[in-house]
Amino acid sequence: MEDFFEKKRLELGVSLNKVQKQAVLHTEGPLLLLASPGSGKTTTTIMRIGYLIEEKGVTPSRIKAVTFSRASASDMRDRFKRFFPNQSGNSVDFSTIHSLAFEVVREFFGKRKVSYQIIEGNNDLAGPFQKKQILKNLFKKCNNETISEDQYEDLTTYISFIKNKLVPVRDWGKVKCDVPNAQRILTEYEQVKKRNRFVDFDDMLTIANKAFETDADLLKKYQQRYDYILTDESQDTSLVQHAIIEKLVKPHQNLYVVADDDQSIYGWRAAEPQYLLNFKQVYPNAVILMMEQNYRSSKEIVEAANQFIKQNKQRYDKNMFTENPPNKPIAIKILADFRFQAKYVAGEISKLQNYRDAAVLFRNKSSSILLVNEFNRAGIPFYIKDYDNRFFSHWVVKDILNFMRMSFTDKRPDILEQIHTKLDLYITKEQLVELKRLNHNRSIFDQLLKISDSYRAKQIKECQQTFQMMRGMSPLAAITTIRGALGYDKAIDKMAQNLNFNKEKLMGILFTLEAIAAPLKTMEEFAKRLTHLEAAINASKFKRGENVVTFSTLHSSKGLEFKNVYMVDLIQGVIPSDEDLKGPDDLLEEAVRLFYVGMTRAESNLELLSYKKQFGHRVQPSQFVYDVKRIVAPPIQTKKKQSLQKDEQGRPIIPINPNAIKRVEDLKIGSQIKHRVFGRGEILQIDQEYLEIQFQRGPKKLSRIMCLEMGLLEPV
Repeated sequence: MEDFFEKKRLELGVSLNKVQKQAVLHTEGPLLLLASPGSGKTTTTIMRIGYLIEEKGVTPSRIKAVTFSRASASDMRDRFKRFFPNQSGNSVDFSTIHSLAFEVVREFFGKRKVSYQIIEGNNDLAGPFQKKQILKNLFKKCNNETISEDQYEDLTTYISFIKNKLVPVRDWGKVKCDVPNAQRILTEYEQVKKRNRFVDFDDMLTIANKAFETDADLLKKYQQRYDYILTDESQDTSLVQHAIIEKLVKPHQNLYVVADDDQSIYGWRAAEPQYLLNFKQVYPNAVILMMEQNYRSSKEIVEAANQFIKQNKQRYDKNMFTENPPNKPIAIKILADFRFQAKYVAGEISKLQNYRDAAVLFRNKSSSILLVNEFNRAGIPFYIKDYDNRFFSHWVVKDILNFMRMSFTDKRPDILEQIHTKLDLYITKEQLVELKRLNHNRSIFDQLLKISDSYRAKQIKECQQTFQMMRGMSPLAAITTIRGALGYDKAIDKMAQNLNFNKEKLMGILFTLEAIAAPLKTMEEFAKRLTHLEAAINASKFKRGENVVTFSTLHSSKGLEFKNVYMVDLIQGVIPSDEDLKGPDDLLEEAVRLFYVGMTRAESNLELLSYKKQFGHRVQPSQFVYDVKRIVAPPIQTKKKQSLQKDEQGRPIIPINPNAIKRVEDLKIGSQIKHRVFGRGEILQIDQEYLEIQFQRGPKKLSRIMCLEMGLLEPV
């Protein structure tokens, strides 16, 4: 066996450490390989496949490697060709779980001579028999409104979650979704598919799982096809995907699972990290190995990330380490205002020799717009990973441009038709029809005065005067007028209440438009700037692999690595989000993992950026930023503290605050307290061992005994 490793070391220059070799050599029975970031999981997996073929004599086609994405499958196939050029790249079966499921579905339906049509994929944007159009029609039917892009995304996430979690019909209503009548839409969507024999991507998984449950011959055929099954990125695998794999490996149990419970960040789309924690319950004979050595990042980054992730409780107790040398401390910048952030990052990156060495990471896609604006002005090329370009087609952006157009000409009823419901001016549909009939290149407001009740004349004239006053304004002043005098902010409030729109997201679009508009002099320049930015973003899609800066969400950054990483918009309410803080513990733990994924993308330079003001309001830097700050720069002991008296065992005697709470009877749920370190808080829960307290920077679980004995709490 050492001959194999030595031969590959000489051929490829690849040397495996002790744990990696153990993973390669453990070929029989279930193995869970917990791979820390940058620990060489893909190299280890490819070497294991090569070992099975060259040393164990396994026929390549008897090995199935299942990956999370097509890109991962392609990367693994290419890596296998490079490592083992004598083997055909297609000899080992590399595929995604969806393509495996599709193969099963095709055979299952084929045996029963059932015709079906796939309604999702490249043509998902158009056609009456495509998933998107079907759901749009059902939303319109159930809500008498047109679905927005954000609502469509929320609805499809809800549907996918239910399918991947195998949620029974009776429990569909228990799954949270902000889209009105989501459960009814899903019910009717399932009926439409059943009537027409339509199949979407989620159906492929559930039907394949059902096929294996109900067709013993089909299951046996697939079980006998493969002797060894490998799954990659298994922390992202859903319950139905795990169920399919379980059935496949049942006869031989030769399952190799590569995962990192600390990088499970897709709970919202039904990833099941708990499955990894319960791996021994499913596979009692499983061996669990931990690849903890990080080959990617500097000592400072690895040690800080390792300490940071330990605040999570639902995880394997791993200790990531590195033998890489120190480089520089993690930089933490808390700026006075969010407006300075994009300029600061652009300034720092402009000093680099190679732009491809840098990435800017954020939680929400909306963060990229101001970065694009600033980098474009600075002439720094960029590539946006997985950007869908919906910002410029959003109805809020279209509304603002239409308001501006109305200030140039008030003779177009077609523009009024687009914005009349968002004006502080009641106009009926009948009046709109009449305006179109009457209009002969005359002011629509003059026409409105003729066909409206006299008591509304003053309101109409004021609106007309406001539009006239807007002519020649700077775009920023115009947006301020639209939001205030013309009542757009009121309309946003009303729509958020009536249609369950996310008000913060809508206001964020308005503030982003204001930031773009700020340096511009005319509304024409503003419209051209938006068109220019949209074109720049579209062009950036073709710059992957060039010498460009990468912009990416934290979710999309997983698997990537860069010398320089800038994590931006690190504020409370974004990461962690309000939902993370208010929801169950697993939501906050997933937010911690997401932050950890961002940190571990960096090789040598990591900067965490936050600020104190956003859109004119005070905001709090993320509690995670403070967590990292305490790790990299722990509070310095003052001379007073260092000279404390000690007891007989040499332990420091800490003076107790005379006002400190010393008795458990004085602790009450709902009481306001002050903690020596964490500040003011409210007691949420009390049990025999712990106190759970909601502090300004998030909830904390503290030892009840220590808090009382050390006098750490006092009443407020």
